Amino acid sequence: MDAWDIIKIITQILGGMGAFLLGMKLLSDNMTRLAHGRLKSMLNKTAKSRFAGVGIGTGMTILGQSSAFTTVMVVGLVNAGIMSLFQATAIIMGANIGTTLNAWVIALAGSEINALFLALTAVGVFITMFSKSEKGKAIGNVIAAFGLIFVGLKLMSSALTFEPLPDGTPSPEFLAVEKILSAVKNPFLLLLIGILITAIVQSSTAVNAIIITMASLGVVIGGGGNAPLYIIIGSNIGTCVTALISSLGTGTNAKRAALIHFMFNFFGAIIFMIILVFWTSFQETVLAGVFPSHITVFGKEGLGPTLQIAFFHTLFNVICALLFLPFIKGFVWLAEHIIPSKKEEKKERDAEIIFGHLDERLMRSPSVALGYIYQQSGKMFSYAMDTLDIAFRAFLKKDEGAAEEVLAHNTELAEANKLAVSYLVKISTASLITEDEDTVSKMHYVLNDIMRIGELADNVTKYTYHYVEDELIFSEEFLEMIGGMYEKIKKLYVLALATYLYKDAERLAELDRLEDEIDTDRRALVDRHIARLNEGKCQPQNSGVFINLVGNLERAADHITYIAHSVE
Repeated sequence: MDAWDIIKIITQILGGMGAFLLGMKLLSDNMTRLAHGRLKSMLNKTAKSRFAGVGIGTGMTILGQSSAFTTVMVVGLVNAGIMSLFQATAIIMGANIGTTLNAWVIALAGSEINALFLALTAVGVFITMFSKSEKGKAIGNVIAAFGLIFVGLKLMSSALTFEPLPDGTPSPEFLAVEKILSAVKNPFLLLLIGILITAIVQSSTAVNAIIITMASLGVVIGGGGNAPLYIIIGSNIGTCVTALISSLGTGTNAKRAALIHFMFNFFGAIIFMIILVFWTSFQETVLAGVFPSHITVFGKEGLGPTLQIAFFHTLFNVICALLFLPFIKGFVWLAEHIIPSKKEEKKERDAEIIFGHLDERLMRSPSVALGYIYQQSGKMFSYAMDTLDIAFRAFLKKDEGAAEEVLAHNTELAEANKLAVSYLVKISTASLITEDEDTVSKMHYVLNDIMRIGELADNVTKYTYHYVEDELIFSEEFLEMIGGMYEKIKKLYVLALATYLYKDAERLAELDRLEDEIDTDRRALVDRHIARLNEGKCQPQNSGVFINLVGNLERAADHITYIAHSVE
């Protein structure tokens, strides 16, 4: 075998890996779209137990078809303050188990990848081209992705397949490749190779695919025995690189989540390396005992070696999860001591707008990102109402000093609004289902309504200024009536917030009745004021402040109602 032959083999393996990784990316993106509702419901659940967290992590990874997808999402959710480190640790353990499904699919495909599998790429593309529904297009992309995965496996398989000589002996090319791959026999060097390759391609599944393909072709790695297993262990450590890179520039807790992911796989690797180094016949006695080399599955013979590797990958992650599950709090404690909190980090106030913590990692799943920003807009809604409440209470107390606090609140709201709109624009560039596109469109209007409530609060502070500076006098009857109207506005807000956050359109009828009552109160107040003016019981100079104040409060109720009706 000359240098040109070696170059051709390497080039074909790299080409196969590229097709494989592209297929995995396409599969992950479209499975996430199809799993839209399920994925969001998983993340909305609070992992009250370790087992629930592991289950959620496993399910997310199966739906997203990538443990890197899940762990990076978890880092983003921890950074956003949505998820605790305890929850994140359990979910990460589940993610490691979920990703092992890919190895089984690859192993069961076997070395004989027939034309039907390869044709899936064309079938998927045609479905995508001619399908009118988004779900149909996503299904087409999933089918095409599977086809690309098999194309990649076929290319890698072909690069290492060398026809035997007429007398049945292996070809010189096969012997040369086997010699190269069997040259590295040091377990720790094989472990390092697994780490480095996985870190470079950022996919443990791709590394598993290469090892399984080699096993199916009878290529001996590292002299045989446990050698392939060392590379598989290394791939579990290497896959942590994605989350570690993702945690750069994040908050302390996000860095801790990435570190916990690394520690989980690293400690597991130490345990299994010790077992395999001393138990040199592990593959022959344990794995081959479960899946003998001659085993036949689905009519295919000789799948034993490939199934042994897939089984070991699952065994590694399941046993590590079972071993470390009782020590989740220990992992969290260790991460907190390795990465201590910075003194300048402050705990967020309950009423603080936290849009500054929006995390780009959530964009890996646009539906999850949109769900997050939707919840945050609910906090903005509450903050705007707090601002209006401060302004109105200050009016009743004739407190001009509240104007500065209202201004500060509106400044925060304006900054939050700018970030929220920017984030919505980024989400809009992603491939969204129709439901999410509608939500994005409606949220632009919701954010505008929220800002208008803050602006109306600012108007109220101006009326307070005139109330004090112009020495206006309002009757107890007026103050009592407008106070009653405002209490209804607060009830309207509570109802609207629940309607908005839970998208409960059934509350709208009750909400509209309450809003009609507020409109009636405004008209009654204005009519009463005009009557008092005509009777000479009210000062004419009060009229501007009175009518504008009542009108502004009624407009605030309108914007509250608009926000609730966005769920229709």
